[in-house]
Amino acid sequence: MTLRTGAIVQALGGELFGDADRIVTRLAPLEHARAGELSFLVNPRLTHLLAESQAGCVIVGPELAEVARGRGDCIVAPNPHLYFAQVTQLWRRVHGGGPRPGIHRSAVVEEGAFVDPSASVGALSFVGRGARIGAGTVLKERVTVGEDCIIGARCLVQSGAVIGGDGFGFAPDEGRWAKIEQLGAVRIGDDVEIGANTCIDRGALDDTVIEDGVKLDNLIQIGHNCHIGRHTAMAGCVGVAGSARIGAHCTVGGAGMILGHLSIADHVHISSASIVTRSILKPGHYTGFFPIDENGAWEKNAATLKHIHTLRDRLKRLERLLPDKTE
Repeated sequence: MTLRTGAIVQALGGELFGDADRIVTRLAPLEHARAGELSFLVNPRLTHLLAESQAGCVIVGPELAEVARGRGDCIVAPNPHLYFAQVTQLWRRVHGGGPRPGIHRSAVVEEGAFVDPSASVGALSFVGRGARIGAGTVLKERVTVGEDCIIGARCLVQSGAVIGGDGFGFAPDEGRWAKIEQLGAVRIGDDVEIGANTCIDRGALDDTVIEDGVKLDNLIQIGHNCHIGRHTAMAGCVGVAGSARIGAHCTVGGAGMILGHLSIADHVHISSASIVTRSILKPGHYTGFFPIDENGAWEKNAATLKHIHTLRDRLKRLERLLPDKTE
């Protein structure tokens, strides 16, 4: 499987410096690439890797064009990371290997469900009655889509994901728990990607909603009645409790946690392992975790934190005893 560098630039744009007939046999990381392989460099701090690389051609931004040209063949693009992503898509289109439209013979599609003829339903997957799978959407192996759930066009759902399982809803009943039937569904927009073993619960009454362009990594839990805005992305092991509303163009780092019934504004970025315990109403980058330390030191600091409110009250009393410097 090969591509010519000239054909890549013809298809995707960019400016080629070097041999347009150079054959690309593989896409590879810069530090491991060899002759005949294509790679990319984004971070100027890693320029030393460029000089050391044996890659046949490298995709770089304008600021690294001179250095890259001195090394050998290169493609200059305004956003080399995005350009490389587009090259991977081109490679897939040219060489194939992706899922084919159709329903695998071992999959189960219940009566009353609709799967677009251009969609792909993988081995051992299940699509419940009343569910709808949009054009060009791919369900990989062992995906479950519950009854009445809707997945839009051009989505990708990785193996083991469960769309439309019951949300966690129970009412106390004299020391026991009475189940609250989950009567809503899940509505997923277009161009959404959902990682392996991720679970999106159906709503209790209203639907759980995932808007267009959302990207969810592996092992994510989205609770019932959540609403996630368009083009928001979440890394692995994120947990979102029920009825949280997350805006558009947000990001949540790995293992971040968002408590239920909170609102997150558009363009909010939450660091890995942070726990969001209150609504965030302004765009920005938020972090909420206690830095790692030796256990003994951590326990002392944690014990001190418990008494901060007492220390604050003592400080206020002392301030009242001091002369007013404004007089």
